[in-house]
Amino acid sequence: MKSRGIIHLVVSFFLAIQLLSGTGLMAADDAFLQQPNPWPEIRKQRIAQLLPRAMQTAQVDAWIILCRENRNDPLAEHIGCENAGAPAVFLFYLDAKGFHSRVYSPSSESTALADLAIHDQVIAVPRGESTLTQASSFIKNKNFKRIAVNSSTTNAQADGLSYTQRIALEEALGNAFAERLVSSQELVYQWLSIKLPQEVAIMRAAAALTAKWQIEAYQQVIPGTTTDADVARFLKQKMAQYGVGDAWAPDQNPNVNSGPDRGHSHATDKVIMPGDVIQIDFGIRVFDRWVTDIQRFAYVLKPGETAAPADIAHYWESARLGGYRAFQAMRPGVTGIAVDRAQSVVMEAQGSAPVMWSTGHPVGYVAHDTGPNLGGARGATVRPAAQRPLKAGMVFAFDGFFAWTLPSGAQKTISVEEMAVITPDGAEYLIPPQQQLVLIPAAKK
Repeated sequence: MKSRGIIHLVVSFFLAIQLLSGTGLMAADDAFLQQPNPWPEIRKQRIAQLLPRAMQTAQVDAWIILCRENRNDPLAEHIGCENAGAPAVFLFYLDAKGFHSRVYSPSSESTALADLAIHDQVIAVPRGESTLTQASSFIKNKNFKRIAVNSSTTNAQADGLSYTQRIALEEALGNAFAERLVSSQELVYQWLSIKLPQEVAIMRAAAALTAKWQIEAYQQVIPGTTTDADVARFLKQKMAQYGVGDAWAPDQNPNVNSGPDRGHSHATDKVIMPGDVIQIDFGIRVFDRWVTDIQRFAYVLKPGETAAPADIAHYWESARLGGYRAFQAMRPGVTGIAVDRAQSVVMEAQGSAPVMWSTGHPVGYVAHDTGPNLGGARGATVRPAAQRPLKAGMVFAFDGFFAWTLPSGAQKTISVEEMAVITPDGAEYLIPPQQQLVLIPAAKK
């Protein structure tokens, strides 16, 4: 019955997505946002289906997460300990009988946790007794060889174990077992980087809504009057209306920029003028869980113009082509640096100035999620994640770049950003990519 309910929900998401006539974009009805939060059931599937594989790939026998109130582990909501008060120990392990989950919970919280039916066993620890002591006894009895803990120098999502928690854990385990502790960063990488099909369906619907609102925002622009901040406020109002959150830092979402490059930044009070190329970098968070990251670009026509001038048209077509070449390069087994290289060839051939940013990044639970980095081919330091292979089920946001020098001497970059999921034999756009530069008419006199 649970799987049937999830299938029905996914079908509802797809039915909520309809083609917006005449724009080449997809518009998502907000009906999918009115569905019951799918995260509780999806979380169970992620633990049952994806976590055992991740542990096997990372070659760990067990994974310990220590949960607590107020300063909880970053992965608390992924494993079901978001409501932890007194310290609790969540343990996932593999043995000859398969995969298991076991929680040592304060008795005051154990009943509610067991009701969620996420874990195989919830052990109520009486008040005054240590959950860590009981969990450590079980770990030593099972004689696990490699025990993952959330300490990482490279991934904040896998770095939730505090210094004092680490000391307490090592003391409870004793020296022999403390030496068996390893970082969970590889396990977390393998687990978080893959999204289930129903998660992709949710992100697809959210991406369509994100792009639709950006087009609506451009329709509000009055050259010579509207500011970048006005456009950002319009999008903030749409978010409030539909009850969605920010995909990244609220002060920098959306980033609306009609002037020179500002990187990740807030929208300013610059007035949008004829001849400007406008960038909207925007993302929303739905169900307080999944995020989008989409950029759409527009050109403000000068009086007498009916189309973008030749130079702007060249910049746009070049950026679009670079993004498409990156998309074509995406498939299982290809590294992130190879995807970046595919676009770099286009940028050089089309005469683009250098760009400091990577072609793309994983996106899902946060805007810059765990997974391969699509970068490193253009002279910048190669991140280790750029050398990792893409896998089916990974979702990326990626840019098509072209940069040029403005008359002021500053640089301007078109970085049209799309989202795609890796499939068994290639990649698939979550929504149709932007094919034409949005044209904003000059203000009437």
